[in-house]
Amino acid sequence: MRNIVIIGGSKGIGSAILLQQLENNKVYNISRTAPDITHPNLIHYPLSIIEDDLPEIEAVDVLIYCPGSITLKPILSLNLDDFRNDFEINVIGAVKAIQKYLPALKKGNNPSIVLFSTVAAKLGMPFHASIATAKAGIEGLVKSLGAELASVVRVNAIAPTITETSLSANILRNDRMKENMMERHPMKSYLKPNEVAEMANYLISENAKSISGQVFEMDYGIVSFKI
Repeated sequence: MRNIVIIGGSKGIGSAILLQQLENNKVYNISRTAPDITHPNLIHYPLSIIEDDLPEIEAVDVLIYCPGSITLKPILSLNLDDFRNDFEINVIGAVKAIQKYLPALKKGNNPSIVLFSTVAAKLGMPFHASIATAKAGIEGLVKSLGAELASVVRVNAIAPTITETSLSANILRNDRMKENMMERHPMKSYLKPNEVAEMANYLISENAKSISGQVFEMDYGIVSFKI
């Protein structure tokens, strides 16, 4: 049994990861709201990653940082606080968690960190200036930290296309919009949270012990293909 710390495991992709890990691991979830599940292997800390001090956890094998944002506005409608808030949630929160738990991770069993980027960091999309800038910071962090910790802790990121979660509910709010989103992707679909959770499960496993410093696009072809 490994000790897995999930930041933001109560909703969306974080919740799907949490549910996959509970049966065989001890999971520490840190989020403002509690997951909709009780389990003997689950410990929940109700707090804000940005505002509160993180709890002391002695043994950590895996750190997964899930919080994100979708701030979609034309550049002239974005203010500096939009950029600051996206950077705080996506990058500063991740750095805060890594600095807190890295000493424990260094002593862990096949220790690894999984962060989250977005396809918009590689594919130019209108109205994504703030979130794409923040997630590009995550990709830089993965490369730099992966090199710094190469012999000790693996560091990778997942860059999903749009995923059906509460965060994207406004973008996928009716059948027509869902169909249009499918058509935008060459493989004619978009992501469900469990698909992303499976990738996270692989990246923290022994099967991925040769992999670090990588950003994995889960894009249904929207970055990779032009059809």
